[in-house]
Amino acid sequence: MTERVTEQLAVGDVVADHTYWITRENLVRYAGASGDFNPIHWNERVATSVGLPNVIAHGMLTMGLAGRLLTDWLGDPAAVVEYGVRFARPVVVPDDDIGVAVRVAAAVTEVRDDGLVALELTVKVDEQKVLTQARALCRLPAERPSEP
Repeated sequence: MTERVTEQLAVGDVVADHTYWITRENLVRYAGASGDFNPIHWNERVATSVGLPNVIAHGMLTMGLAGRLLTDWLGDPAAVVEYGVRFARPVVVPDDDIGVAVRVAAAVTEVRDDGLVALELTVKVDEQKVLTQARALCRLPAERPSEP
């Protein structure tokens, strides 16, 4: 027996919630992958000289982690039809081996008849939003096996 996936979702449902850790090592790896070697992402002296509290994570890395929550939940990156955010505050990354916790949660804001689901993502560090207006429109699989 199968049922439509969208029939299992309701507005307000939190469909995914995960905490990601960002370390200085992650910043170095991301800089290499993205080509963004801006020193505010690795040099404390430069970061503080421009008014930042310390080295900060790349905004696109933070956005990418929030997107990863979606693709992990959906199982298919191509299922994300639209995705956008606004950067609200920097993610300060301490110089230790632990890093900073970034908590990402996705909640349903609309279940559409065409099989698309609108989601709002909450992205926080220490209970402060680091991304705002984080929204996605996703295409869910038409059917999946129901629970026995």
